[in-house]
Amino acid sequence: MDKNIPLTEAIYYILIAVKSPNHGYGIIQNVSDITKGRLILGPGTLYGAINNLLDKGWIRLYREEKDSRKKKEYIITESGRSAFKEEVMRLKELLENSKYMEGI
Repeated sequence: MDKNIPLTEAIYYILIAVKSPNHGYGIIQNVSDITKGRLILGPGTLYGAINNLLDKGWIRLYREEKDSRKKKEYIITESGRSAFKEEVMRLKELLENSKYMEGI
């Protein structure tokens, strides 16, 4: 198994949010929507995670607007998809193995 697994919850949801091009504020909104407001990413958490994901090659810069705000859009890479799929398989195994706790 990849040494980068398990993913943090923030990383997990950020990877979902960049399945199509998305910018920072859009990622924050998507994660909040997906989790029904349970997980709200702060800017520090988001941009720290984005830098980590860029360093790992799991996301890439898709487009950068050159206006005064310099809005950057990110998109998941194939290696990011692979890491995400590994994590989903790990989570499914955890859920399947929870059957051993039934009745407790």
